[in-house]
Amino acid sequence: MQKDSKSLRPLPLFDALEYIHDDCDYSYLDNSYNLDDIKMAKDFLGAYVGSKGTFNSYRREVERLIHWCALIKNIALSEIKRDLIEEFITFCQNPPNTWIGISKPPRFIDHDGERLPNPVWSPFVITQSKTENRRGLKLDKKNFRLSQGSIRELFVILGSFFNYLIQEEYIIANPITMIRQKSRFIRKTQGKPKIRRLSELQWDYVIKTAKDMAEKNPAIHERTLFIMSSLYSMYLRISELAASDRWQPTMNHFFRDGEGSWWFTTVGKGNKERQIAVSNSMLEALKRWRSFLGLSSLPSPADNTPLLPKVRGGQSIKSTHHVREIVQNCFDEATNQLRQDGFEEEADNLMEATVHWLRHTGISDDVKIRPREHVRDDAGHASGATTDLYIDIELRERHKSARDKEIE
Repeated sequence: MQKDSKSLRPLPLFDALEYIHDDCDYSYLDNSYNLDDIKMAKDFLGAYVGSKGTFNSYRREVERLIHWCALIKNIALSEIKRDLIEEFITFCQNPPNTWIGISKPPRFIDHDGERLPNPVWSPFVITQSKTENRRGLKLDKKNFRLSQGSIRELFVILGSFFNYLIQEEYIIANPITMIRQKSRFIRKTQGKPKIRRLSELQWDYVIKTAKDMAEKNPAIHERTLFIMSSLYSMYLRISELAASDRWQPTMNHFFRDGEGSWWFTTVGKGNKERQIAVSNSMLEALKRWRSFLGLSSLPSPADNTPLLPKVRGGQSIKSTHHVREIVQNCFDEATNQLRQDGFEEEADNLMEATVHWLRHTGISDDVKIRPREHVRDDAGHASGATTDLYIDIELRERHKSARDKEIE
């Protein structure tokens, strides 16, 4: 029997990655929840502890599904067929307001030594652009929409989850594979998807701004300059620069091989280690950063100094949010300078930029001048097809041929 979804507000089921294997008392749940379903989902999620980002994505989609089964349809996972999974996807595209939040509070909170579900948490969160935030526009739950990327990710994750349940002999068929017309939910695109990156002018202003900030206030902004240089030059993801439980970047992750070439070792998505070729320009940026820190010009194999220490205390920066704030501050200063110099459109576009745009920009600039395979390996792409997305020579030529076309 279907319940009144508008009156229900789910509570979180699965805690943060570091707690996923801990026992949890689910006595706070409505009795419509199937505890065997929750246990299977928890075991499934436990296999993704090597990557926080992957774990968070899988947890989000699996948790939504179990909430929907329990609170909306009152069914078990084993009862889901093709028509029901299509109904679930439609539900995710337009969930009830009680399921939508306007912030991302922690799922569980500590109380007298216990981990308790946070009552203000929501399965879905509405967001808006940075420009809308700056204009003071209020979030309206009526405007919630799942992006095409989110819908594609939902298909992939649930397909993997149901395959796991089949292997565990918990269900007999994968309802995701039975959906014949996925185009109902996922639009097909002609050509390559757009890569979000900085223009040449925007990057020139950003890196010049970082240098100017470092000159004016080195105690704070030499760090800014090194971060901007690293994210762009070595295509780093923010999680590859900040420290975490699985990855502690130190100075000796820069190393010289037998031929005198410098490399940087990092650990990326899927907990995969890779070596990145270090350009001469990046090597100079490293020397400048180490000089500011009072270190020798280049690291030795025994140099375990944190690569990105805090301003105070010398310990590694672990907060990706802190790194984002540093980058955003630089973007803001560059945006102001662009506007002062009369580049209004470039300034407006830069206001939407995120940290990840620096990785995209570095890859896009290098794929113009370096062999695709070299960029692929430095970026950590699983295949050259991903790297090909950054090659826009055909787009430039196509636009050039259309530029002078007249209407009359």
